[in-house]
Parts: sequence; structure tokens; C-alpha cells
Amino acid sequence: MDKKVISWALYDWANSAFATTVMAGFFPVFFKQYWSVGQEVTISTLKLGAANSLASIVIALLAPVLGAIADTGGSRKKFLLFFAAMGIVMTGSLHFVERGQWEFAVILYVFATIGFSGGNIFYDALIVSVAPAAKMDFVSAFGFALGYLGGGILFAVNVLMTLMPAKFGLLDSAQAVRISFVMVAIWWAVFTIPLLLFVQEPGNRLGAERKSALVAGLRQLAATFREVRKLRVVCLFLVGYWLYIDGVDTIIRMAVDYGLSLGFSSKSLLLALLLTQFVGFPAAIGFGKIGERFGPKTGIYIALGVYLGVTIWGFFMRRELEFYLLAVAVGLVQGGVQSLSRSLFTRIIPARQAAEFFGFYNLLGKFAAVIGPVLMGWVGLVAGDSRYSILAVSLLIFCGGILLYFVDESEGHRLVLQMDKVGTG
Repeated sequence: MDKKVISWALYDWANSAFATTVMAGFFPVFFKQYWSVGQEVTISTLKLGAANSLASIVIALLAPVLGAIADTGGSRKKFLLFFAAMGIVMTGSLHFVERGQWEFAVILYVFATIGFSGGNIFYDALIVSVAPAAKMDFVSAFGFALGYLGGGILFAVNVLMTLMPAKFGLLDSAQAVRISFVMVAIWWAVFTIPLLLFVQEPGNRLGAERKSALVAGLRQLAATFREVRKLRVVCLFLVGYWLYIDGVDTIIRMAVDYGLSLGFSSKSLLLALLLTQFVGFPAAIGFGKIGERFGPKTGIYIALGVYLGVTIWGFFMRRELEFYLLAVAVGLVQGGVQSLSRSLFTRIIPARQAAEFFGFYNLLGKFAAVIGPVLMGWVGLVAGDSRYSILAVSLLIFCGGILLYFVDESEGHRLVLQMDKVGTG
């Protein structure tokens, strides 16, 4: 496989350590049991949801502008490095947050999540520099597959550290979790290096001077927004994606917190999450093949159907064994819905404006994550039972799937060809 493809995909290997060990795994557990000790479970869930939503609001507002600036100045790698560095530093700093200091934990977590999400805007946009159109589905899925494997390997070590701290020379599980935050930061930093060294990007396509990149970027953002409004296919996809990815991201971020609210042990929940990572590795590759053979929309619909089943089953769940089974189900489709959504989007946008369009893609994705976690926390608080919160997620997934049905990929491809001809004419 091409060195630049592997180097690009290794960034998913790098930053998935944050998504797995911090965002989905240890932060929810530590936030509820250590930093928010003594608080009601519904209150801590609402605070965690608000923290996720705050980070999402910030990156959603910045995403289109950043994408336009990066496209104008040919600076995708530079922006990726900036946001990755922010995420790395803030993640490592979680090590120093003491018991009961939930406010300090939230601040660092919000900035770390902004770094993670902001870096992904430019990582996603760089796919057009490393993958030909015929291999887009596979390369996109390969990135997610490496993310599952890399994130899973480090998470496995971190889970073992918390279960057997003495074996690692640690005092207790709390120290193990805090050390894990530092390990994630180091892992993220080291495996970002190949992308910075070996992935090339298009140059400054507008000839903008460095000092005028901001102005030129903002002008280009306005032009791109006008183009997005004209592209019916892109608009339909973005709104549908906004809805269904809300459900997906909410399940990813809030699953462990939901299990804790039902009274399941943190040990079982973390092991189930670990299982998801290793199921997700081959499954993501498999969905890449489904996309190549049957088209990305078919693969997305398979994944959304499984997610609907997961949310309904989650409402009736009573035993920890069921949580393990649901973790396997999520692992089978999580990478598929993410990777095929990304590759479908690349088919209906002009490659020369990839970062700008991915700015809108990430804007709606992150605004969706604004709604989901808070909605889940609010429903659980109002109903007095966390079980009802999971049902709100199913409605978003269903509505997003309905809109996706009306996305005509062939129409989008024709419009892209016309736009590219105008842009190069």
C-alpha cells in the first residue's frame, strides 16, 4: 500500500486513542466517580453532556472558516498540527486534576475535544490528496480501521493498568487512569509525525499571501456557502448526516455514562468498550468493501438499521451481558457509518474545495453533537430515569436515514464535474 495512504491513516491510529481512552472510556467514568464524587447520576450526566456540547459548539462555529482559510492558503497540515497540539497538551494536563475538581476537568476536556475535532477537519480534507476516486471508500475505511486497532491497543493496556495497578507499579486505579491520560497524549503526538512528513497537500490555489489568507479565506467561505445552497444533493446529505450522526456520536460519547446510570460496574463497561474497538477493526475494512461493491449509501443504511436496534434494545437492557452484546453490535457498524459517510461526501463535492466543504460537513456533525448529549441528559433528568434518554437517539437516526434516501449520488457527481470545469476553465 502507498506510503502516503498509510501515513495519512496513521493519524486515525494516533488520535483514536483520545476518542477511545478519554472521550468514550475513562473520562466519563472518572468524571462521575472521581471528579463529580457525591453528585446525583442524572446531574453528572447532564454536566458531561453540556461539556461535550460546548466543545461541539465552538468547533462547529470555527469549522467552515478554518476550512476556507486552509484551502486558500494551502495550510491544511499546519492547521492540523495546531489543533492536534492543543488536544495533546490538554489531554496530558488531565493528569493533574485532583478529586472533586470537576470544573477544571471540564475546561481541559473541552479544549482537548476542540483539538481533536478541529484536527479532524483537516485530516478528513487531506483524503483527496492521498486517495484516487476509485479507492476512496476503501482508504476512508482503512483509516477508521487503523483507528480502531490503534485506539484499542492502547486502551487495552490502559484498562489492564486500572484492573491490576500493582502489576504496573501503581498505587491504585485512580493513578492508573491519570497516567493513561499522559500515555494518550504521547501516543497521539508520536503517530501524528508520519502524516506531517509524508503526506503532501495542494499548494496555495489562489496565490494568496500568508498575511491575506484570512481575508481570502473568508471571501472564499462566502462563495462556498453560496455554492452549497445551490447544490441540492449536498444540502440534503448534510442535513441527513447532521441528524443520524447525532445519534451515532451521542452513543459513542455517552454509552459508558448510560451504563453507569443503570448501575453497571465500570469494569464491565470498559471491557465492553474495549471489545467494541477490536470488533470495529475488521468490520470497518468490511464496510469499505461493501461501499466498493454496493455503494456507500447501502452500507450506511445497514449501519443505521443496527443503530436503531441498539437504541431500542438499550431501553430494555437489564443485564451487563446485554451491554457486551450491544457493544459488539456497535463495533460492527460504527466505523462503517463514519467512513462511508465521509467517502460518500467526497463523491458529491469538488476536490479543489475539499477543506471548505468538509468544514460544513464537520459543522453539521458537531452541531449534531451539541443536541444529542444535552438532549439525552435532559430527557433522563425530566423523566427521572436514564432509560428514556436513549429513545431520543433513535428518532434522530431514523429521520437522518429518511433524508439520506433522497440523496442522488449520480446527480451530485455531475454537478461536481461541472463545478470543476468552471474552476479550471
